[in-house]
Amino acid sequence: MNKPWYKQFWPWFLIAVPVATFIMSGVLLHFATSTEDSLVVDDYYKEGKAINISLDKIAVAKKKNITTDLRISDGAITLTFHSGIPQQGLALKLAFYHTTLQDRDTVVMLSRDAAGLYRGYTDKSLNGKWQVTLTPVDENWKIQQTLRLPQRGAIKFNP
Repeated sequence: MNKPWYKQFWPWFLIAVPVATFIMSGVLLHFATSTEDSLVVDDYYKEGKAINISLDKIAVAKKKNITTDLRISDGAITLTFHSGIPQQGLALKLAFYHTTLQDRDTVVMLSRDAAGLYRGYTDKSLNGKWQVTLTPVDENWKIQQTLRLPQRGAIKFNP
């Protein structure tokens, strides 16, 4: 005697495949619409123009012959200029951009002390690979390097 169709294995298997596909597509659609990818740029032309401006600022730093040593120890940051010292003594902005995790990015303001050293402090952990950018407050020039921290001793931080 034959069993009715609803007691057979194959009809339920054939029904389960499209149902599972429909459920998974709903889950993926939910993830695609509710999350944001911070690494994707929306306006490529505008971003390209910003890259050219950034390269001009790096060229200005090279023209000024800026050479520095950067020391980072337990959150204390010290920047020593060897040449190209800013004459106005303006504060400097040292930005740490994590290579993959945007929420770990941090900016430290460095102010000049009586000895001519620029000092700052951060309580965030700086372990890992970082894109480090140094600019004055008026953003006339820029020094940018990729660093792997922590490092012992002085780091040559030059354009």
